[in-house]
Amino acid sequence: MMDERKSAEHFLNLIQKSRRGKFKLYIGMSAGVGKTYRMLQEAHTLLRSGIDVKIGYIETHYRAETHALLEGLPIIPRRKLFYKGKELEELDLQTLVNLRPEIVIIDELAHTNIEGSKNEKRWQDIMDILDAGIHVISAVNIQHIESLHNEVRNITSIDVQERIPDSIVAQADEVVNIDLTAEELINRLKEGKIYEQSKISAAMNNFFKNEHILQLRELALKEVTSQVQRKVETEIIRNRNSKKERFLACISSNEKTAKNVIRKTARLANYYNSKWYVIYVQIPKENLDRIALDKQRHLINNFKLATELGAEIIKVKAKNATKAIIKECEERMITTVCIGKPHINLMKIILATDTFNTLLNKLSHENIDLVILS
Repeated sequence: MMDERKSAEHFLNLIQKSRRGKFKLYIGMSAGVGKTYRMLQEAHTLLRSGIDVKIGYIETHYRAETHALLEGLPIIPRRKLFYKGKELEELDLQTLVNLRPEIVIIDELAHTNIEGSKNEKRWQDIMDILDAGIHVISAVNIQHIESLHNEVRNITSIDVQERIPDSIVAQADEVVNIDLTAEELINRLKEGKIYEQSKISAAMNNFFKNEHILQLRELALKEVTSQVQRKVETEIIRNRNSKKERFLACISSNEKTAKNVIRKTARLANYYNSKWYVIYVQIPKENLDRIALDKQRHLINNFKLATELGAEIIKVKAKNATKAIIKECEERMITTVCIGKPHINLMKIILATDTFNTLLNKLSHENIDLVILS
């Protein structure tokens, strides 16, 4: 009976997956590279081909060339909301689903919806639209991808607040990079084609520095390449003898180290299109009655971050963290263990040597790689 139920559920999942809309995502290194322009060009092409395509939400930022492309395209009126005494506009999710166009164009994937909307984030709206069987074309800048948060902040010194889980990018059926050279992008900025004159100077001192653009461009190219590789491995029959990677990220209640390990392991798992886990071993000195409330809160937030990035969370209570990690590695066929760089003094390193050596020897014996993330 159990096997029959599982078989029926599997078949239902296949049906639901086939009914789901297709998702195309344009990725750029920064504002102004032409993502919105390209989406509107594509909308015109689809419309001329007799496809029922509609504009769900487009943000032209008053760029004349982009705004001109809206002419002749069917637009779904935005939903008007009052927030803090101001009338604001949002994507009208319900009207869009009711109209059921074949394809809808929706800009600003990382946008945070106004309070009172059905979903907190626009990417959640898009998931609902895809589940309704409507195809979606959307766009996002590389700095809004969650696992790249630290890298972008290190490059630009800007803490980007609106971010999307990597799992949303991974769900895209097609990922396209919109690329410009640093020189072309800066020229567009100077010509007033990206921001109005009053904002150009500040922009050139932040995201639009030549060295920043080059590094962000590299991130965008790597991201799209990894997504293409994922599609190749998913859709082309793989060699059955090839090794399937499985990553295990080991974290503690140390907020910053844990967050770094989670994001970097997510990048590795995404690159290899692999399943990955986050393990937290609660040793006696980290019992809930022994660690501060703020550490408990940070730990919960890191579990949430890991889940959004596609990890499965493992929580274990044990006296010996090494044994607990090894046990999980064996049970889940882990190929790579990721840990944070230890920030401890020489005496603590000496005291911890036996523990570290035990872990290293066990992993080596099981042919499991160990990655220390800085």
